[in-house]
Amino acid sequence: MTVTPQPPGIAASVARIAGARPDTTALVYEGDTTTFAELERRTAEFAAGLAAAGLKRGDRIAYLGLNSATLLETLVAATRIGAVFVPVNFRLAAPEVEVVLADAGPRVLVVEEGHRELVEQIVSRLPTPVRVLVDTDPHVPAADPAPGWERLSRVADSGAGIPAPATVGSDELAVLMYTSGTTGRPKGVVLTHGNLWWNQLNVASAVGHVPGETTYAAAPMFHIGGLNALTLGTLSLGGTVVVRRSFDPAAALTDLTGYRINTVFAVPAMYAAIARQPGFADADLSELRAPVVAGAPVPPSLVLEYEKAGVRLQQAWGLTETAPFATFLPPHLSSKKPASAGTAMPYGQVRLVDPATGTPVTGPGAAGEVEVRGPNVTPGYWHNEEATRAAFRDGWFRSGDIGHVDADGDLFIVDRLKDMVISGGENVYPAEVERVLVEHPRVTDAAVVGRPDPDWGERVVAVVSCTGSGPEPTLEEVREHCGHSLARYKLPRSLLVTDAVPRNASGKLDKRHLREWVSRQEAARDRQATGAG
Repeated sequence: MTVTPQPPGIAASVARIAGARPDTTALVYEGDTTTFAELERRTAEFAAGLAAAGLKRGDRIAYLGLNSATLLETLVAATRIGAVFVPVNFRLAAPEVEVVLADAGPRVLVVEEGHRELVEQIVSRLPTPVRVLVDTDPHVPAADPAPGWERLSRVADSGAGIPAPATVGSDELAVLMYTSGTTGRPKGVVLTHGNLWWNQLNVASAVGHVPGETTYAAAPMFHIGGLNALTLGTLSLGGTVVVRRSFDPAAALTDLTGYRINTVFAVPAMYAAIARQPGFADADLSELRAPVVAGAPVPPSLVLEYEKAGVRLQQAWGLTETAPFATFLPPHLSSKKPASAGTAMPYGQVRLVDPATGTPVTGPGAAGEVEVRGPNVTPGYWHNEEATRAAFRDGWFRSGDIGHVDADGDLFIVDRLKDMVISGGENVYPAEVERVLVEHPRVTDAAVVGRPDPDWGERVVAVVSCTGSGPEPTLEEVREHCGHSLARYKLPRSLLVTDAVPRNASGKLDKRHLREWVSRQEAARDRQATGAG
């Protein structure tokens, strides 16, 4: 594998396209259109203001807010001066945002007006001073001007000289992206310009990025899937990005047809919500060439449902640390192998190993930890050498996912290694049970966790949300349903029903909060059964 091309950086790509095709639409944000010439002008002026204020190569510029044109403009402006973009999860509570900002050490924080109260709680406690710029986005609900807050427009209108886009190296830090933290303290994933660029080449080769296409960006862009699965690659090739502040399934179906969307990245829960919308079966999705699904286990029933509508979901697998894709399933296999994540991307390698020893696991059906190597893989974690050492083995990144391959070499992700339930000495992978649970006609979403059990060591607990029609399924009905597809030791021994199964903003099941919730529910049920409390 030869790694030679030098990444141009998103700022240089925007400048190049603005010079060649200035009137081409770059962004459609909540109905407002921005051409490449306008995007180049705005980001160049923003970069000039930042440079005049003393920001330099390697400094961090954070953004806190929903999907917006400003988010992407901040990234492009940061890249123009060689600075580092730090997108912050807007769903975090104030103490969690404080942890991220204290670790990243940004010199500038661009924040939407709606997050003013949160930022005011923490900004004075940060270990390094941060300049707060408030975004005056017309699509954000109006608020009184924040006293002491500097308007973003003033920085862009500073009149400073426009810097040419910085030449960026493959190993230079481009984006510092924090993991969701569903299992503990978030870590800053270092993503270089090379990491981002090689993922875009992988997508172009495997999915078939076509210049001039339109992609749909409703997945949160503080997550690597929303930012670099298709969004940055589309802009780099002179395509159009339709940006929505957040995901709404009814609006998404309308947008997919109205904007004649060609490509979209979404997690399984988003695709499932779109499929439940009235009119989905009759919607004209003929222009939707590459609907990519990743970020969480994909139920085979979802793939088949879209197949019936004439749409082939294209599965991929990866992590924030792989920027994001490590494998891809060609569309002609989507219905033949609806549970598979495919094979390694063109510019990368994937292997299975014994998680304890690192010994390669071979043969169809043999399970092992999935490890990844390639130019799209992070060099490590920000200021966290211990986590970096633990994440790599012999130059391979340890994903923490368990998988197996079939006779054709196609990968099947079984579950997260740390989520495995050991019941009666048998390994139970929750994702395997979850895929079967969602096939139940009255179950809309499902999660499985393990709970201590005096007889079995751990027992399988299913948490489900249900459709509005009909009675809730009983444990006996769920066990009977699952028993047609799973061994008896994998069947749930407890069932809890909730309005919504907890997921984080990137669509992954929030197992840490789920376990806490299950513990509280079972404790309350035990107290009620004994008459205590």
